[in-house]
Amino acid sequence: MRSVKRIGTKVGAAAIAAAMVPVVATGTAQAQGGTINYTKATAENQVVETELSDGRLIVSVWSPSMEQEVPNIVQKPRDGNAKAPVLYLVNGAGGGEDSATWQAQSNVKDFMADKDAWTVTPIGGAFSYYTDWWNPDPNVQTRYASDTKPMKFETFLAKELPDAFEGHYGGNTGKDRGRGLAAISMTATSVLTIAQKHPGRFQAIGSYSGCAETSTPIGHEFINIVTGMRGGANLDNMWGPFPGEPKVGTNSWYDNDPVWGAFRFVEQRDNGTLPAMFISTGNGLPGPHESLENWRLKNSVPALANQAIVGGIIEAATQYCTANLARRFNELGIPAHFDFAPNGTHSWGYWEDDLAQSWPMLGNAMGARWGAI
Repeated sequence: MRSVKRIGTKVGAAAIAAAMVPVVATGTAQAQGGTINYTKATAENQVVETELSDGRLIVSVWSPSMEQEVPNIVQKPRDGNAKAPVLYLVNGAGGGEDSATWQAQSNVKDFMADKDAWTVTPIGGAFSYYTDWWNPDPNVQTRYASDTKPMKFETFLAKELPDAFEGHYGGNTGKDRGRGLAAISMTATSVLTIAQKHPGRFQAIGSYSGCAETSTPIGHEFINIVTGMRGGANLDNMWGPFPGEPKVGTNSWYDNDPVWGAFRFVEQRDNGTLPAMFISTGNGLPGPHESLENWRLKNSVPALANQAIVGGIIEAATQYCTANLARRFNELGIPAHFDFAPNGTHSWGYWEDDLAQSWPMLGNAMGARWGAI
């Protein structure tokens, strides 16, 4: 259970510096010690690799639907097999355009070092909900905002990125290529929706601390706080007027609601395409990572108070949404692993724990060997 895994891992300053490579719009990857240049993909050259000194890669992938390139932090599989399964590990509200990234805030580099799977983390899409927007919105605080083309991050994550990346590395993009999709917070909702809308595409889903409902007033308010208030968006541009039509294919608030759309998982269960799902949440109460010993807090009492209070309130909301999702799955007989912890806030220490705890399930479903040999 999540509660027994909440012990955390301390990471020294040198390890943090080596891990932190969020990407910015100028064709450089920003690190604590400076910036790293990378070469951007184009419509003519749609996958471009830049090697990093620590063995990882920045792989820029062209998105035809958005007519922009998206850089990805990539870690190679331990066994060097280009055809190895791929874990698409996605950031939350900041989209990797800030310092709140898997690479900067977790031990993912060391954790995945002995795994026979690629690890691919897109950098970009802050506040986008990683969905396909109805309309352009130039006011969203992401470098992918445009006044001419709507963002299409569902299309990118579900289709364009896997096809381009897997075609380039291993040349195998079909059903026999193992792939998983895991994310935190904002995007923990999106990965469930993507799995529902794209049956058979992913064999494994990790959803950590998401508010997995969108068509309810509480779900709408959660999105408004993230994408509207913080992100500067007009939410009508995302999925149209709230709540829209409860109909498949409308890309409305209903159509992107994992609770409303749970019937899609029933169909997948019955036809054998249902992914393994690990869905986790804390309850907002302080736990082992609410401590000044947490290296992310830098011994700051205000930072600790913010994590405990603000992070506690947010996580209490995600528990409410996750409980609704669990009840719906139970009603419909949809198998999934739900992990309701007796403590924990909306913060990176718990998501690092969640990745470690969920990996045996994700790795097995993807066909990846997941432990040291």
